[in-house]
Amino acid sequence: MRTPSWRALALAGALFCSGFPAGATTVDVAGVPLEDRITVAGKPLVLNGAGVRYKAVFQVYTAGLYLTAKADTPEGVLASTGPKRIGITMLRDIDASELGKLFSRGMEDNMDRAAFSKLIPGVMRMSQIFATHKKLNKGDTFTVDWVPGTGAVLTVRGQIEGEPFKEPEFFDALLRIWLGPKPADWQLKDALLGKARTGNRP
Repeated sequence: MRTPSWRALALAGALFCSGFPAGATTVDVAGVPLEDRITVAGKPLVLNGAGVRYKAVFQVYTAGLYLTAKADTPEGVLASTGPKRIGITMLRDIDASELGKLFSRGMEDNMDRAAFSKLIPGVMRMSQIFATHKKLNKGDTFTVDWVPGTGAVLTVRGQIEGEPFKEPEFFDALLRIWLGPKPADWQLKDALLGKARTGNRP
């Protein structure tokens, strides 16, 4: 008898169950509604913080960080146990391959060289996934879920992309793109840590 694949188990077991707990509400971030509570791998998560990634004066995407319990420091986020999710919604059209390269650079900029070198195979695979999509349009979404025992699962436009990235260090490196010492956007870093919510800058 064939053993079910992780993908089949994910679908059957609602790995990406986003049924919202009773009483969940939405938070508007630059016109994008984000649920304040979701469920991932059977575990309830809360919206730790959300904001907008800016490039100069242009809005690029919204980002929302979900944890089992709120944390207001990068160290607290990384130490958080249980599932986690970073969710992105595009606010403008962008070359997907370029976005993948920016993410790779963001990971590298926030890690020491030796630690980053161990993640290069995963970084290259992630870049290739984005490259195959060619373009992400305004309104497109993707999420990266950390599921203990499974790994980091990348979903683009509602479709699971390849096998999970199994190393916890890989997901932590992804989070450092926004929460590391050289974040993609300092205001977004504060927003994801629940210190502020960015939408329209003054």
